[in-house]
This record gives sequence, C-alpha cells and structure tokens, in this order.
Amino acid sequence: MSYGDRVRDRYEEIVLARRVRALVFVVGIAALAGVFYYALISVGFFAANIPEYVPNFLNALRDFFPFLAPSFPFIDPSGFLDYWAFIQERNLIWGGFGGDIPLFGEAGITLAMGFAGTVMGFPLALLFGILGSGRVTPFPFNFIFRGIMSSIRAIPALVWGLIYIPLGGIGPVTATLAIATDTIGNLGRLFTDELEEIEDGPIEAMETTGANKPQTITFGMLSQVTTPFIAWTLYIFEINVRIAVSLGIIGGGGLGNVLSVQQGLFAFTNMMATILVILVLIISVEIFSQRIRSALREGDEAQGIVALLLGFPQRMAEAALK
Repeated sequence: MSYGDRVRDRYEEIVLARRVRALVFVVGIAALAGVFYYALISVGFFAANIPEYVPNFLNALRDFFPFLAPSFPFIDPSGFLDYWAFIQERNLIWGGFGGDIPLFGEAGITLAMGFAGTVMGFPLALLFGILGSGRVTPFPFNFIFRGIMSSIRAIPALVWGLIYIPLGGIGPVTATLAIATDTIGNLGRLFTDELEEIEDGPIEAMETTGANKPQTITFGMLSQVTTPFIAWTLYIFEINVRIAVSLGIIGGGGLGNVLSVQQGLFAFTNMMATILVILVLIISVEIFSQRIRSALREGDEAQGIVALLLGFPQRMAEAALK
C-alpha cells in the first residue's frame, strides 16, 4: 500500500469517527430532550397553564416589594415601613423581656435550634469520628462506626424531624433533635477524614514513652487536629442554622415557621420581611464562623458579603437536603 493510500484511509477513518461522534451527540440530545419532556409531563408542567397566572405572579411581586413605585425614581421609601411593621409585630428580631418569646425573637429561636443541635450532636460525632478512624479501630470494625455515620447522613434532617415527631411533637424540640442527629453523621465523618491525614511522628513518640491507647489517642492524635476540629464544628454550625430554617417550614418553629404561616395566608409582603430577616441571620452567622475559621486555618480566606449573598440561595437549597 502506497503512502497516498494510507493517508486516504486515515482521512476516511477520521471522517467516519467524526460522523459517529456527531450521530451519538444527536442521539444523546434527542434522548435527553425526550427524558426532559417526560419529566415535565410527570410534574404536570403543561397542565399548570402558567401563562394564565402570570398577572397574579406580577401582582404578588408588587406585594413582595412594596417599595417599588411605577414612576421615577421608582422607589417609595415608605414601602420599607411595611417590612419593619411586620418584623416588630411578630417579634422576628427582638422579643423583649418576659413572655414566651426569647430575647432575640423568632430569629433567636432559629439560632438556638442550630446552636443547641450542634452542641448536642458534637459528643457522639467526636466519639464516632474517632472510632471510625482506621488508626484507632482496626479494619473492619471501624466500618461499623463509619456505616452508622453514613446511614445518618443518608437521611435528610427534614426526615429526621418527621421521625422525631412522636417523641417531641411538632416544634423546636423536635427540630433540635433532628439537627443533633444530622450533626452526628456530618461532623463525625469530617472528624474521621481529618484523623486519617495526621502525622505518624507524634503517635510513635507517645507509644515509645509507654503511653496506653487512650493517652496515645488524646495526646498523639487529637492534639494534631484540635484546630481543624474547631473549624469543622463551626462549619457544621453554619449549616445547622440553615437547616433550622428549613425545619421551621414544616412546623419546627422560628423564622421558618413564620415564613410558612405567611405563605399560607398569601401575605407576600410579610413573607419578604421574614426572608430578609433570615438572610441577615444566616449571613451574620456565616461571617462570624468564616472569620474564626480563617483565623484558625492558614490560607483559608473568608468570603466577602457579596459572595455570601450571591451564594445564599444555593446554600439554603443544599441545607434542605442535608
């Protein structure tokens, strides 16, 4: 076979390969479009008749943002007073002294659920995290504790809240128990992963001094991960505050419960006021947590307020699935 024939054959092979890839791409797009169309039918998207409700949606937007005006300068400052009136009426930020509402109002209940759940879940998270490490518990027994944490993590906090309803009813107590259980799985796994990365030197040094197993774990292993453990705990606390909002929507109390009630009443202005308080609460917690974590960890830079605001919807969606 001449050189020209080999070049021609190679050219034909390349053309054929490109045609096959193009065909596979077209078939893939067609299959994706078919699955997408079936998904829309399954959720009743076409039966919803969305265009008919566009005027209602636009009216709702005006209720969501009462400060918008139809004429220049397009801002009516008095509209913000509607937000503030509801915030004061429902004690979203300040509950005052005495009564059934905490000092920091509904926001304080949400923050308390996240904090209490983190503290309650921390001891078991630390225990399972240590026992799940192959450096502490030999294989395959360490996978017993890893399996427990994985099973806990596989069930979202919202589901744990439903499971605990027979125990604590519908309210902040149940939400706190759900957050504590979720913390055991999430924080415990982070602890285990951190312990797998520690140096062998301090452990060997403790063993050469005749230290027993608990002493080796405490002074040879945990002493290396104190800072990362604190940082991960603060990170989980951030997540737990967002989870507390999600649990409130199903009756767990706090700001989430206020949001759910106002949604049921179609009080969109009040909903937006509640959302603004949720935003301020979560961004404040994240700024506090990230500043401490950035101080503890070299090279871990805290995000700015703009980045936190832009990422807020995604983080809330992720928290709802944890």
